[in-house]
Amino acid sequence: MIARVLTAVPIGFDGQPVTVECDITKGLPAFVIVGLADKAVAESRERVRSAIVNSGLTFPAKRITINLAPASLAKEGSHLDLPIAISILICSGQLKQKDIDGIMVAGELSLSGELRPARGAILIAEAAKKAGCRTIILPKQNAAQAALVDDINVVGITTFTDTIMYLLDEKNITPTSPSLGSNLTSNYPSIDEIRGQETAKRALVVAAAGHHNLLFTGSPGAGKTMLARTLPGLLPNLGREEMIETTKIHSLAEELIDELVHHRPFRSPHHTASFVSLIGGGNKVRPGEVSLAHNGVLFLDEIPEFSRSSLEALRQPLEDRIVHISRANGKVSYPAHFMLVATMNPCPCGYFGDDKKACTCSQQMILSYQKRLSGPLLDRIDMTIPVARIDRRDLFAEKTAQRNDRASAFRESIAHARKIQMARQSKPNSALSNKELERYAHLTDETKRMLLAASEKLNLSARSHFKILKVARTIADLNSHKSIEASDMAEALQYRH
Repeated sequence: MIARVLTAVPIGFDGQPVTVECDITKGLPAFVIVGLADKAVAESRERVRSAIVNSGLTFPAKRITINLAPASLAKEGSHLDLPIAISILICSGQLKQKDIDGIMVAGELSLSGELRPARGAILIAEAAKKAGCRTIILPKQNAAQAALVDDINVVGITTFTDTIMYLLDEKNITPTSPSLGSNLTSNYPSIDEIRGQETAKRALVVAAAGHHNLLFTGSPGAGKTMLARTLPGLLPNLGREEMIETTKIHSLAEELIDELVHHRPFRSPHHTASFVSLIGGGNKVRPGEVSLAHNGVLFLDEIPEFSRSSLEALRQPLEDRIVHISRANGKVSYPAHFMLVATMNPCPCGYFGDDKKACTCSQQMILSYQKRLSGPLLDRIDMTIPVARIDRRDLFAEKTAQRNDRASAFRESIAHARKIQMARQSKPNSALSNKELERYAHLTDETKRMLLAASEKLNLSARSHFKILKVARTIADLNSHKSIEASDMAEALQYRH
């Protein structure tokens, strides 16, 4: 008799169904696992044996062969423990095949028989749904994540014994209900904490409304980093699909096991971060910072200090909003639809152009520093905002009641603009193609003349031309203008340096 139990393994951003087959034959006791299993799966033999015995069940003293099909697919992850253990019980007659039909199982076993959480719970649940399973059995800690997937019963269980009793209908376990959580508070700083910098604040609102990339330049201590850290607090809350996508990525990266991502990510890698940690990859391919920032913000503080190879690798995900990772053992793709917010000083000492402190850098040093950012990368940044140091007296100025809670007004304005964009084109303005811009970014004769004159004067590339159009469309949405008016275009041109 061959026993078959359905499970799944994460492959890239998707889950791949895997059938665990078990065959028990007479002969010297042996436990063999075949089917391109990694070290964690191979070690499951000892965990499975101890879990079955310590749960009061019988581990057969015969030759046990476990096949993980399809055999050509590399499998990794300790979550294959549970399906392997159940297949052994079916093949040894302690369970029946019909008890597990239509059910997918996954989970790591402890030696005592407790179920431990696994990564990629949402991917496994999605694979179960695609495979036509009606129920999925997972460790209780993973149930909240998996329950986000519609039209499938997620049964969260704590021990191997409870799993067997559930399959035998000796114990009733209520499926986990999906919950998006009610705690929407975040620890991001508020834009109201920043004194002055009205131009930069307005640029943040425009960027948040249209999902535009942003670069702050200015002297040290001007407030560039603080401005960038307030951006996630201005963005609209995650929708259900966005929450599922974001949680999937963080679960794959093993940053989350039993939690959901309720807030937009804000990733701030150090400038010494490697190429792999930023883009993704490794021996066992994992998402990088660009994917962990999906649906949120990737903040690169002092962007010229990052390695040239890492910065140039950002060009493709900034354009395509997806990152493709090719390695000798396979290819995977992860979403990377993030807002890039970066800061930089104008020169190595930081005071070139400052009206308070003299710059000590030579012209060659300044040019060399600024050339660390290539033209193609700068071309992909929608808005460049100079940030000047504010007057010290403004730091002691008391806030008026009228200006004390501008963050709420900013969020309402951003949400209004996003609502207009979703109703008109079902995507943020930054994601519009050139063809879609012709349809949605209508220009008056005056705005056409302004853009043409600016393009000739600034020698703008075609990409820069369309970036300006997208920003102008966002400004028009903030101002509730159906067409891009002269004032909208003038402000958009102000953000292109």
